[in-house]
Amino acid sequence: MQKRSLLLLSLLVPAFLGLGGYAVVQGQQKSSPAAGAKRWSDAATWPDKKVPAKDAVVTIDRDMDVILDVSPPELHGLTINGTLSFADNKDLELTTEWIMVHGELEIGTEAKPHTHQATITLTDNVKDEDFGGMGGNDRSDRGIMLMGGTLNLHGTEKNSWTKLAKTAEAGSTSIEVLNAADWRAGEEIVLASTDFDPRQAERRTISAIRGNTITLDKKLDYMHFGKITFDVDERGEVGMLTRNIKLQASADAEQSFFGGHVMAMLGSKMYVDGVELNRMGQNMHLARYPIHWHLVGDGGQGQYIRNSAIHDSYNRCVTVHGTNFLHVENNVTYNTVGHCFFLEDGAEHGNQFVHNLAIQIKCHTSKACAPTNLAANGENMGSNPLNRATYRAASMSGKDTLLPSDNTVTAYWITNPDNVFIDNVAAGSDENGFWWSLPEHPQGKFEGTEISKATWPRRTRMAEFRGNVAHSNFDGFMLDRNINRENVFGLAGPSHIAKENPADENSKSVESLLADLTAYKNRNGGVWGRGEMHVFRNLKAADNAIGFTNSVGSFGADTFTSLVVDSLFVGETDNIGNPVTPEEKAYGRSLPKRLIPDYPIHAYEYYDYRHDVVNTTFVNFQDNKQRGSGALTWLLFTGAGVTTENTVKSAKYINAKPVYFPKIDSRFDSDNRSGSAYRTAAIHDLDGSTTGIPDSYVLIHDGENDSVATDDTCEIHPTWNASVCKGDIGRIQFSIRRPGPTSGVGLALKDVAVRSAAPAPARAGGPARAAAPEIPITLSRNGKDFKITANQSTVRAGTEIRVKTERPEVAISLTEMAKDSWVVFELPGFANATSGKQQDSIDALRKATETSYFKGPDAVWVKLVIPAAPKGIGMDQFGPSVTQTSITVRR
Repeated sequence: MQKRSLLLLSLLVPAFLGLGGYAVVQGQQKSSPAAGAKRWSDAATWPDKKVPAKDAVVTIDRDMDVILDVSPPELHGLTINGTLSFADNKDLELTTEWIMVHGELEIGTEAKPHTHQATITLTDNVKDEDFGGMGGNDRSDRGIMLMGGTLNLHGTEKNSWTKLAKTAEAGSTSIEVLNAADWRAGEEIVLASTDFDPRQAERRTISAIRGNTITLDKKLDYMHFGKITFDVDERGEVGMLTRNIKLQASADAEQSFFGGHVMAMLGSKMYVDGVELNRMGQNMHLARYPIHWHLVGDGGQGQYIRNSAIHDSYNRCVTVHGTNFLHVENNVTYNTVGHCFFLEDGAEHGNQFVHNLAIQIKCHTSKACAPTNLAANGENMGSNPLNRATYRAASMSGKDTLLPSDNTVTAYWITNPDNVFIDNVAAGSDENGFWWSLPEHPQGKFEGTEISKATWPRRTRMAEFRGNVAHSNFDGFMLDRNINRENVFGLAGPSHIAKENPADENSKSVESLLADLTAYKNRNGGVWGRGEMHVFRNLKAADNAIGFTNSVGSFGADTFTSLVVDSLFVGETDNIGNPVTPEEKAYGRSLPKRLIPDYPIHAYEYYDYRHDVVNTTFVNFQDNKQRGSGALTWLLFTGAGVTTENTVKSAKYINAKPVYFPKIDSRFDSDNRSGSAYRTAAIHDLDGSTTGIPDSYVLIHDGENDSVATDDTCEIHPTWNASVCKGDIGRIQFSIRRPGPTSGVGLALKDVAVRSAAPAPARAGGPARAAAPEIPITLSRNGKDFKITANQSTVRAGTEIRVKTERPEVAISLTEMAKDSWVVFELPGFANATSGKQQDSIDALRKATETSYFKGPDAVWVKLVIPAAPKGIGMDQFGPSVTQTSITVRR
């Protein structure tokens, strides 16, 4: 009868969802056991007048209040319909296969925390035991399962984690921390990695403690940095793993990876404070996580997990599924598998994640990840075009991960921006630190429901995201690669564009503020984003391969894409890491990309449009014998969007080369589309703080991709691979532009772009044939030839240019130029123009104030004149035409 009733309740959950809301059961915590509670050890407590023996299946009836005053023999199972509370006058252990809670399990209360040791151990002697009604698609044993019940666990530990007060050198047997209050000898701590390698996290036992100085049980294998360096706080975190209340699986889970789990269903309540969860989570089993709120809805109000430690988990850390208004605060996690802090379907909102620390997050229990990311070719096994389809299929297969995205694991998996994240740390994920992967609508259990239809995560403004830290990951902060209905994702695609009314795509876009973030020692990027009107204020990025990159979301339809303001980028700090490879040892510090040790580190990558850098300082970006470097550059080596109107102003450079355009090198490439846009890169220096020349443009000038806009009036900076030019710099196109709506054409084209580890699927019948190469175009000015790649280039107003090509027809258009700006083109071998005003002499053409042409004896001359100021940011071949003026000439 019990099994049937549990299953019935589980079947009711989708019915509540179908009504467009949650069924909420409210309840009050009890401050102490009832006065009439009976002792477990008293035979009179039990209906059969016998104290439960080994392997017993015990039921505490609805009207029973029982105090566990002894450590009973190992049980088969325990059902709590009434109340079971642990006595607080001795250390106690409860060992059982499972616990089903309809009533209340209490070990301490918020008003009176438990002070002795209390351990619950979940065994797995009876395999595949299933009680039904707990969600998921497989067995539900080895767990604490709440069906409308209450879990009240309150231990004594409040000081979950601190930071090093000074650097702990390799070989040290003691460390000094900022705050060791209430920590004791015999307790277990973990030091986070402060280098690029997340596996440099180290677990130690405290052998002695005096004030804030901790003596360890054995030497440290690695240096752990403990300073604020160049105004960036890189002091390593130290987490406390021991608690006086412990939930754990028995030791056999270390081989089976089938740990314990705690799961609260609809109407249940969990109040968890100061608890240790060890060997929890059931690897490759849905819904079997260390602690899991499952479709509790708004009933999550007032519930929490805080001051707790989750370590050696085989399947996630804290899972919030279809539950709102929880408080997740001051917890430590270490050595866990799969996304750690996990917002499951995208319907979750109003939850607060505050001051949590996640250390060493892995894709798998033992083997390496097979990630889908933008790694440089030189370090990416999936970058070979012949291997891409196979690699992506393996990465996304889900055969050895719970979700395909777990192969690109993250410490914080965020599927809805309407949740609060403050002062959290991602310290050593194999892949991402924080990852916004936003579905169009909530999916999973919510797919097709009214809740799902009314919720738009990609258009929802961020509730609050500030003070968070990401270090020792591959990518620190990832605001891109949104998940789709099949639980897979691409490296390009739909983005986050917050709207005043998320239900109305055409309502006003609103800013999203990401404040006071810190990203350091990330092997790839400190920040990667995609979307519109993202403001990064007081960002501090240091010791990363790349500090910041952001990609467009609406292709110029919004005021700006990203703004980095009042921020700091540091190329290399005093944190030298732990050199391992010969190159690192020779260099004297660890390197972000060991397989390509000469990778050119840089602070800020411009990418497509529109990105602004304001009042930001760059420190320690100088070339040396190991590698090149520079503060500002463009995405290496992008073939996507490009504009002349990505800007910088009020910048400051300290021991930093302001700009560096590395020469194209396939090892550094993560875009793999020929670098066609990178070859025409430009940066607009509004106030001269970068170049010394106000209202100037920095153009690529590397001897191979020099711009026709560059001449002897420009300043040449050989170490930058750039020129600095005054004047009105815009863009020229030599192809027919595609008209169409911004959100449609641009997005569709960009979506199918092939990137390093995420190729487009092969077409039926074999790979697609490469397009025939276009007849080349060469531009000539002042006696110098300039080659054109992908029919585009930068161009300067007031110049005359010869166009040399064997094409039968050439379309020429200008964008991103001021009203009345003009450019004259000579096209030898052409006979006519299809538009514009015909002039009767070259002099008349040069004096013309509108787009015109002149037919000479052996050439057509055209003058393109800008009739009106640009209406928005210019588009490239992936976006709709915003051409200001154009003309087509034919032979």
